Amino acid sequence: MPHDLHSSGADEGLALLIDKLCRTRSLSLGEYERLIAQRTPGTARELASRADAVRRRVYGTKVFTRGLIEVSSFCKNDCLYCGIRRSNATARRYRLFADEIVKCADTGYDLGFRTFVLQGGEDPFFADDVLCGIIGRIRAAHPDCAVTLSFGERSRKSYERLHEAGAERYLLRHETASPALYRRWHSPEMSLENRMRCLSDLREIGYAVGAGFMVGAPFQTAADLACDLQFIERFQPEMCGIGPFVPHHATPFSAFAPGTAELTCYLLSIIRLIKPNVLLPATTALGTIVPDGRERGILAGANVVMPNLSPVAHRKDYDLYDNKICTGEEAAECRGCLGARMLSIGYELVVDRGDMAPLPEA
Repeated sequence: MPHDLHSSGADEGLALLIDKLCRTRSLSLGEYERLIAQRTPGTARELASRADAVRRRVYGTKVFTRGLIEVSSFCKNDCLYCGIRRSNATARRYRLFADEIVKCADTGYDLGFRTFVLQGGEDPFFADDVLCGIIGRIRAAHPDCAVTLSFGERSRKSYERLHEAGAERYLLRHETASPALYRRWHSPEMSLENRMRCLSDLREIGYAVGAGFMVGAPFQTAADLACDLQFIERFQPEMCGIGPFVPHHATPFSAFAPGTAELTCYLLSIIRLIKPNVLLPATTALGTIVPDGRERGILAGANVVMPNLSPVAHRKDYDLYDNKICTGEEAAECRGCLGARMLSIGYELVVDRGDMAPLPEA
């Protein structure tokens, strides 16, 4: 049924782009840029309405949970936006032992989590043998669960070993699809070319792959974000994690303004329309910049949340950006709070691995 675009307040030209996106799941680079640069409140409402309808068609009102375990705040990289960059001499560094990580997963299982996300900086301590052992222990204890990894750039051989050990999913945000912007955000030894090589390797090996990008970060333009959307359209990741830039006081980007919930939710809606069955988180960063950020994300088309299962004693130490939420809550409190928040807007947290659903028929 056609939407009443005029009553929603959407600009007529942008309304035609939204219709095209819903119909073809594709726009040109210039069309994506225009949809971002010329957005209006009416356009945002229309996109959210369309995205919500598409998400309900594929996933109903289910919101999948991933139990996040932040295993290390050591990182060899020096990304200019990140609080655990190697040059931050004031960062509190920690590593979880294997037994601690497995205990977090055991606790999460009892709370209803069926996917565990092991995330950390690019810490050489977590070599293949170490990670393979941890993955094997979690899979042996909880064979009905999925293990997702997020440890940045590694060799193809490393990715292959981790996949053979039982890791099924890998999250690696590309951060930006603009080579020039990537260089402005990262230290010289890092490259967008290698980041894309990693994503390609992960896809070829057989992982469910998660890409993603920052929103509202320093020097970013509508044209840069259009490049990100076109990359998502082309790569077709199973998961796409986007969140607003949130500055950290001990980085070169400390004085820059944060990204906005408004633009982040707008882009969540577009991504849902590009790939109707994508697994799309409403991120902790979105909940950090506005109190109801995760609810706004779900209403804009997201269908995943990632409560923290890490030991409370270390949550403040995984300090990617300032004012991160949920650093003092126990895992049960965090899940219970999120469950109530989702119910308040008509959605429900489910006990499920949360695999990507098939694309709906046209």
